[in-house]
Amino acid sequence: MLTKNQLGLLYMFLSVCTFSIMDLLVKWSGDYPTGQVLFFRGFFGLLPTYFLIPRDQLRTFYKTKRPTEHIFRCVMGLIALVAIVIALRELPLAVVVSLSYAAPLFITILSIFLLSEKVGIFRWAAVILGFIGVIVISEPGFLEMNFLYFLPIIFCIGMAFVTIKIRKLSTTEPIWLISIFFTITISIAGLATIPLGWIMPNFKDFILLALIGVTGGAANLLLTQSYKLSEVSLVTPLKYLSLVFAIFFGYMMWNEIPTFKTLIGASLVIISSLVIFRREIYYKQKIPSNIRHD
Repeated sequence: MLTKNQLGLLYMFLSVCTFSIMDLLVKWSGDYPTGQVLFFRGFFGLLPTYFLIPRDQLRTFYKTKRPTEHIFRCVMGLIALVAIVIALRELPLAVVVSLSYAAPLFITILSIFLLSEKVGIFRWAAVILGFIGVIVISEPGFLEMNFLYFLPIIFCIGMAFVTIKIRKLSTTEPIWLISIFFTITISIAGLATIPLGWIMPNFKDFILLALIGVTGGAANLLLTQSYKLSEVSLVTPLKYLSLVFAIFFGYMMWNEIPTFKTLIGASLVIISSLVIFRREIYYKQKIPSNIRHD
């Protein structure tokens, strides 16, 4: 019989694998318009979430007392999703995954202004280190003024807003409701792009597009379950396995070989994120939140 921590590690590992599969599918979907992919991500992403809705709330699941906050979370999530979908299609897989690890840097900065958190020298040093890593990874894009390299950074900023908003919403709202509003939003946003031109998929591609939604929805649920069952500090480092998967699949499927700078930059971003994360956990355990100094 597995302990809760062991189950949490298992769910996190499955979440990383499922997210990695979704990234592959998104990259494979390059022949289809972004809006069409968004629709499939949202519509079929509802399937895993549907089973979490309590049976007695199926007819009233949409009721909330915080609609404005849900709208903000959905808009920022939509911006982040569009950015990462385009980035996955246009940039090497390892580059996109490496840059996406910078999200904790932006969460740390935004938490100062939106959550009134105090950030001390250790976390500031980690933020600076992380941004050095981002610059190292993105150097080709900066030198060539290639805006595509900014898309994973836009994703990180969007996800930082989303993470902070979910922190606030989850005090009164169930996770499944937060997830459903978002999946409905991206489904509607995707549908709105039909006038721009969709491509009729064949049966094989239809399954591929549907799996983007199913894997995305399932990965989020596995991630949530992992955090519920075990200590966050224990399972979060497993998320960095996704870089290993990205390097492996990028090479096997598209003959992408990460540069030395990409690997060095990714290492700096990962170290930075782990430092931020460990300091956060330490002070949550040792110091009441209203007098944290880091």
